[in-house]
Amino acid sequence: MSELNTFSIAARCSRTGQLGVAVASAVPAVGSLCPYIRAGIGAVTTQSWGNPYLAARILDGLADGQAPDAALAASLATDDRPDLRQLGLVDARGTGAAWTGAGCTQAAGHRTGPGYAVQGNMLAAPGVIDAMELAFTNSAGCDLDERLMRTLEAGDAAGGDRRGKQSAALRIVAGEDYPLLDLRVDEHAAPVAELRRVLGVARRQLVPFVAGMPRKDGPAGALPDDVVAMLLEPPGQRPGTAQAGAPDPIRDVIGLRQEPARIAHLLAQFAPVLAEIETLRSLDLAQIHPPIIFDPSLPYRAVPHD
Repeated sequence: MSELNTFSIAARCSRTGQLGVAVASAVPAVGSLCPYIRAGIGAVTTQSWGNPYLAARILDGLADGQAPDAALAASLATDDRPDLRQLGLVDARGTGAAWTGAGCTQAAGHRTGPGYAVQGNMLAAPGVIDAMELAFTNSAGCDLDERLMRTLEAGDAAGGDRRGKQSAALRIVAGEDYPLLDLRVDEHAAPVAELRRVLGVARRQLVPFVAGMPRKDGPAGALPDDVVAMLLEPPGQRPGTAQAGAPDPIRDVIGLRQEPARIAHLLAQFAPVLAEIETLRSLDLAQIHPPIIFDPSLPYRAVPHD
């Protein structure tokens, strides 16, 4: 098994109770091996020379009422090489815990706080962990998917995995046994930037579908008509999807010719700004500031021009 030299965050949203993990690495399909989440119990990521059985034992311990530190210690006690492991977790109350074994490839470390555990190994610099923690704590007003995405982008911008980039994933579980979001980029030159793009599509197409799925504590019901109509359209005609053959403003309008990885990197830097713009566009500001209407019948004062 490849060493999962990785940077990640396990977190809980204090407002919704959602649990999530976001992770990136220079190995393929990191989302299939690192994140483990159980609704109402906790979220765990296992990396370095990852041991998925440790994640399962931690979640079992949390389900039995153990505190995160105790569940982590009990799981590591069952392992013959805890020095090679790195784990981060939060429980359903948002208490974080983490472990970085002495045998993890440097730079390696972790940081925990209310609602999160940030960790990484074989990092380009120790500052990767600092940047990720800052991004998470500074985005407290955002939904969990956005906070996790910004944290991953901050780690990527600070250097991330020193070997390069290959895969990234974001997984969130709410109150159901199935995930609210489970997004993966498995082989890409700029996986974190690509994950941001996929998240934008998922918010417009997948999230409405999941919102209409059956719940444990309610009737199955049926999807709203507008969601059904949207999903009956070809993917390229749905909201949030770039149209095939659409002009590339960087290439066709501005005239720049850049490597795809460079463009993806630049887009990743501006992604938080674009996300804020998208949020502002979705707000109804009429109650805050009424619309200004030009009425040509009113006696506006003429202003002389040179």
